[in-house]
Amino acid sequence: MAPKTNEGSKLGKVKALWKKANAFAEEAYNAPYRSAIARAQRDQDDLFMLLVYSELMGIPNPATFYTMELQPLMLERFHEWHIRMGMEHSPLDNMRCC
Repeated sequence: MAPKTNEGSKLGKVKALWKKANAFAEEAYNAPYRSAIARAQRDQDDLFMLLVYSELMGIPNPATFYTMELQPLMLERFHEWHIRMGMEHSPLDNMRCC
């Protein structure tokens, strides 16, 4: 019975080594793309924010009926968005965030 436990421990070590090697390979493969993926996500978030608040900025929005109920939910991130877009103060007349 002793050889069986020895084989089991070897198998466990090989599995652990395989998991570590797999994690390292996955990390090495994904690392160059992280910044591009984060930039694409920010661009999508910025476009969505513009879509949600476009009617308040005077830009016609055909989806106003659907996006109006999202405005209170997006208000917390509005300040970060307008600062990132290069606007020192809120572009909305009726909404002050800073």
